[in-house]
Amino acid sequence: MKSFMIGLGLGVGLGILFAPMSGEETRNNLADRANDLANSARESYEQGRDRVQRGVESIRGTAERAMSSVRGTAQDVASRAGDYSSPSSQAM
Repeated sequence: MKSFMIGLGLGVGLGILFAPMSGEETRNNLADRANDLANSARESYEQGRDRVQRGVESIRGTAERAMSSVRGTAQDVASRAGDYSSPSSQAM
């Protein structure tokens, strides 16, 4: 990504030097390109943020399901332990 940005900067710089446009046209062109680049960066950021949010939600759902399963297993074990420690099973 760093190499791409360096290449982009060099390309823009060389384009300005050899551009057959007036100063005003060049400034407008640069402003348009800068806006396009800013919009592209903003979209990339938003896509990355959305991807991270989906990942966090997925992990949270998996963790909640795992905790529910552990709680259910713990309750089963506790109820079975209670069955083994009842007075009727100890009398035998």
